[in-house]
Amino acid sequence: MTDSIAAPAAATDKHVPFHRIFLTGGSGYVGRNLIRHFVARGIAVTALVRSDRSTEIVRELGAVPFRGDLFDATLAAGMAGCDALIHAAADTDHGPATEKQRNINEDGTSAVLDAARAAGIVKVIHLSTESVLATGKPLCNVDETIPLPVRPAGGYSRTKAAAERIALAANDPEFPVIVLRPRFVWGRDDTTALPTLVEAVRSGKFAWIAGGTYLTSTTHIANLCHAVELALGRGRGGEVYFISDGEPVPFRTMVSSLIETQGLVVPEKTVPRFLLRIVAAMGDLLAKLSGGRIVPPLTLQVFATSAVEVSFDIAKARRELNYAPIISRQEGLAELGSDQQ
Repeated sequence: MTDSIAAPAAATDKHVPFHRIFLTGGSGYVGRNLIRHFVARGIAVTALVRSDRSTEIVRELGAVPFRGDLFDATLAAGMAGCDALIHAAADTDHGPATEKQRNINEDGTSAVLDAARAAGIVKVIHLSTESVLATGKPLCNVDETIPLPVRPAGGYSRTKAAAERIALAANDPEFPVIVLRPRFVWGRDDTTALPTLVEAVRSGKFAWIAGGTYLTSTTHIANLCHAVELALGRGRGGEVYFISDGEPVPFRTMVSSLIETQGLVVPEKTVPRFLLRIVAAMGDLLAKLSGGRIVPPLTLQVFATSAVEVSFDIAKARRELNYAPIISRQEGLAELGSDQQ
């Protein structure tokens, strides 16, 4: 059963003073691995769950489930006794913007932070994304000083950027809030990106955009969990940190390697970037004009995530968090390949 897979171990940061963590999004890919990571270090985790299945998953992983949602009136009571909050829950849909996504990502973040403050939480890690900067244009070796764009690529970028603003506005000396921005989170137990990639290859729908030679930053799930631990111990309130596996890699190289770990042949088909950009723009327009009744095959949000270079500099995380990747891409890919044997 994949939910019992243990995350790669790393040395515990002795500066982490927390004994119990409250986690939102605990049954998701990132959440499951965060539970494994902290439980393995002897730190108790209480995870917010919304269903019987989610309750079962987090309990099997060693966390205490708290049944409710981001807006639950008893959420602060569920956080009682916890030292820290990791807010990992989000609506990550890359389709047309929806009120549901805005409500979860923006209002949900506000509600969770209000509950955390009322519960006496003393530190917050808000998990964001590099997509807050996405516009459809390349992002080449950017750092945390680049401002959020006026016109983000789509609903996901817009609402996650708003959630970042909400999180940082809540920061104060008694309630430090730290934002982490990973990209292309991958690794064992992935129930999101890798299955989608595999399905596209098997269905014959996969194609490289402009050959796929542009660079991308990536973040192995173990490296993200390690960064969260370091941020709890060393992160400065009100700061944003990019997190990655280190140097960027050509998108085609990374995705080809992931495909090969699943025993599949890497497709050769390629499509022009300008053509997909037009299709994405038309898709967004049709979705808007139809009031969401038409769901387009491609949006600018998807285009901005996968069709252009997105790479960033993690010098700030290295300097302030003492962050360094604990698992290399080669090690992570070898681990994925061993799962297929």
